Amino acid sequence: MKNNDQWWKKSVVYQIYPRSFKDSNGDGIGDIQGIIEKLDYLKLLGVDVIWLSPVYDSPNDDNGYDIRNYQEIMNEFGTMADFDQMLAELHKRDMKLVMDLVVNHTSDEHEWFVQSKKSTDNPYRDYYFWRKGKDGKEPNNWGSVFSGPAWTYDETTNEYYLHLFSKKQPDLNWENPTLREEIYRMMKYWLDKGIDGFRMDVINMISKQEDLPDAELSDGQVYSDGGRYYMNGPRIHEFLQEMNQEVLSKYPIMSVGEMPGATTEDAVLYTDPDRNEVNMIFTFEHMDLDSAPGGKWNLKPLDLVDLKENLTKWQTGLHNKGWNSLYWNNHDQPRIVSRFGNDQEYRVESAKMLATCLHFMQGTPYIYQGEEIGMTNVKFDSLGDYRDIETINMNIERKALGYTHEEIMASIYVKGRDNARTPMQWDHSEHGGFTTGETPWIKVNPRFKEINVKTALEDPQSIFYFYQKLIALRKEMDIIIEGDFQLLLKGHPKLFAYERRWKDETLLVVCNFSGDEVAVEDEELRTKLAEYNAVLSNYEGGGQSILRPYESMVLKNR
Repeated sequence: MKNNDQWWKKSVVYQIYPRSFKDSNGDGIGDIQGIIEKLDYLKLLGVDVIWLSPVYDSPNDDNGYDIRNYQEIMNEFGTMADFDQMLAELHKRDMKLVMDLVVNHTSDEHEWFVQSKKSTDNPYRDYYFWRKGKDGKEPNNWGSVFSGPAWTYDETTNEYYLHLFSKKQPDLNWENPTLREEIYRMMKYWLDKGIDGFRMDVINMISKQEDLPDAELSDGQVYSDGGRYYMNGPRIHEFLQEMNQEVLSKYPIMSVGEMPGATTEDAVLYTDPDRNEVNMIFTFEHMDLDSAPGGKWNLKPLDLVDLKENLTKWQTGLHNKGWNSLYWNNHDQPRIVSRFGNDQEYRVESAKMLATCLHFMQGTPYIYQGEEIGMTNVKFDSLGDYRDIETINMNIERKALGYTHEEIMASIYVKGRDNARTPMQWDHSEHGGFTTGETPWIKVNPRFKEINVKTALEDPQSIFYFYQKLIALRKEMDIIIEGDFQLLLKGHPKLFAYERRWKDETLLVVCNFSGDEVAVEDEELRTKLAEYNAVLSNYEGGGQSILRPYESMVLKNR
């Protein structure tokens, strides 16, 4: 049976990071009962789909992305009965649930790995990548995404195992057909429970080049970026088509693949419905535009022309071929209003502008918890207040390279993943209403007294109600789903303007990405601003040819 029901095209997804969403029992850690408590809030917002970051049993080296048992719930989050209740409550509200699928790696505490390391002839040995050392060092020169080598020595069998992430996250060997069958069986377990799809963690890394060769080292590097040998690898399409045939096609679900390093050409292959792989992918290109050479911690300001060029490439490259996922924020990205907007005097305006710019594009939008109230980055004074393994490892590595404390903190304030992971801000009470306990697992952003759900719901002009309108418009206007995309004012350094066209309709979107007043000088565009009908603006009385700071306008030709 082929899954032809493309309900996800009109859907809006809301990502919950359960550890930071709502704590129901005062232990300082968000949980499933906390999510159940807030489902009516999400229904009010208007989202259709909840994407839940991992809630599986895990020792939490990488906040749940290191899974010890795929078919048990982490004790801190609750029980399987809690999970079943949450799923039933979501479905009762006509909302769907998408789970994280983390199958590039497991925890080193997973039973498969515990068995695998016992001996070279253990039946589970080939579930992972084991290799002998080379010249007294690691089998190759690949670096881990979380710093250091991608290999760890295990003295039990005098061999190394591969881990592209933490050493507690050994990579699974997808070349093994028995392993693949086990994974498909596990996926069916969750789908048979009634979940509505999967977000697939770094899924384009599951096919490695078989000989795992060394990669080139750039100046000063000890370990290489071996990505060319494990991103979009030789058998990736074969593996995804097999997964689709064995599992995905048998259920009316949605699938989205997280795929670092995928190009638009790759994305067309992954998402073309006739190829039977996945419905959409997450790209990272637009999230790397404010990184200088050398990676995300090396900062540079965003050039709007670069952003326009990149998003246009994805909009036009996939039109009538595949499908886009649209996002600014997730659990791995800093808060967008602090990153591409202004989180001080124009926080509300810039948050609404950024939402407008994204939500009128073609694709499925993803809202990350707190984005709908304009949550901001956080600046903790002490490194001891940070919890993210990537941030902690970066600090150690950069200190050794001679970076100052101030330089390291400046990078963390802008790019650290904990910016997205501070607790959800529900009200003005202690810890922002996230927990009744004394100590949340990570500190709450001190701006919770000003930025919280209670305040947002009491203000008809809040960011929350703006997001509610955006979601409603997507349901009403087929042009948002079907229309093509035409970039306007390509070289303008401050304005992002585009048209969506379908049949005889035209939608015009104009966004000011600056804190300045900006006059529209293009004569044709000025005429349209004067003649088209206003659909949505983030200021009172939008539609003029001089845009106020961070102003956004959406107009329609009739």
